[in-house]
Amino acid sequence: MDPPPTGLAATPPLGWNSWNAFSCEVTESDIRAAADALVETGLRDAGYEYVVVDDCWMASELDGDGRLQPSADFPNGMAALADYVHDRGLRFGLYSSAGTETCQGYPASLGRERLHAEQFAEWGVDYLKYDNCGDHRGRDAIDRYAAMGEALAGVDRDIVYSICEWGKNQPWEWGRNVGGHLWRATDDLVAKWRADPDEFGLGVADVLDRMADIDAAAAHGPGGWNDPDMLQIGNGPQSGQSEHEPVDVQRPLTEAEQRTHFAFWCLLAAPLMIGTDLTSLSAFDRELLTNERLLAIDQDPLGIQGTPDRRGADEEIWSKRLHDGGAAVAFHNRGASERELSTHVSAVDVRNSADRYRVCDCWTGNEWETSGPLAMTVKPRDTAIVRVTPQ
Repeated sequence: MDPPPTGLAATPPLGWNSWNAFSCEVTESDIRAAADALVETGLRDAGYEYVVVDDCWMASELDGDGRLQPSADFPNGMAALADYVHDRGLRFGLYSSAGTETCQGYPASLGRERLHAEQFAEWGVDYLKYDNCGDHRGRDAIDRYAAMGEALAGVDRDIVYSICEWGKNQPWEWGRNVGGHLWRATDDLVAKWRADPDEFGLGVADVLDRMADIDAAAAHGPGGWNDPDMLQIGNGPQSGQSEHEPVDVQRPLTEAEQRTHFAFWCLLAAPLMIGTDLTSLSAFDRELLTNERLLAIDQDPLGIQGTPDRRGADEEIWSKRLHDGGAAVAFHNRGASERELSTHVSAVDVRNSADRYRVCDCWTGNEWETSGPLAMTVKPRDTAIVRVTPQ
């Protein structure tokens, strides 16, 4: 099938997903509260427009025709919930899986793709997260995801198609061709700097290593995005769990680590799906998630994925070319002590050369000029990020 039109997901989708906040305990009232909170906190106006209900929304049995049914925790049904979300100027998303069951053992969509796609369209769904759990019945990933992509293309509604294949079969190589608008490039992200070796999932630093190592940036751009998983901003102990682990695991992230997390997701031009309880956002969480300078980097219309220019044991420099001929440059301190990190405009992805460059600190808004040298003092596990524009 043909790749999706670039008018849909022309920039990385922004929104909220229920899993990291509520896992399998999600209810209709949680979704309504999240939609209200996106409006009240200013997150909707900052660009976060999708409200996505993850696993466990469905009843344990299909109806007699093989259709999905909402559970008793969604008493008004999914069409009414979609209307509630739409009435607040937001878009509505649901979850299913390219197997016989979801990750939590609920009915999924393998073999019923057209029927379920028609349901999603009837209900007013704008976004489908399609996972990789359940029995695959011997069908490979490309075949299974193409079946749902074709089904979504055949309904009379624009639905963003999020392929959650965990990067197992290099979905960046085929995601567009099966109708995908974004595809997971990594395993699940947990709210931790580094995951223990015997644990499922990846910490923030683990995901950065993964994104630096895979050759996926060329596939990334308007209409199709590499996805390093949902945000863990705002999640501390007993939150931010993977689908595959118990809820009593303790996984705090420090403020410096969360700044690095958000800075890099924006530099990567990643989809930004908030995954915390929006009704209890801290001032730090809200300020981080609504940083206009970082969101502009994430949503830059060129859609280029940031890539590393230099990586060492304790320091990294990454950059991302922007539509104005300049670049975003990230200085990441992976060491244990504060240090000055430096580079030069000629060593980063600035397309247009000039005698002078304007530099803007994306955290503070402070501006200065340089003839080329760039240097920032960075705390441990923190990241400084600047926008460099030819004058």
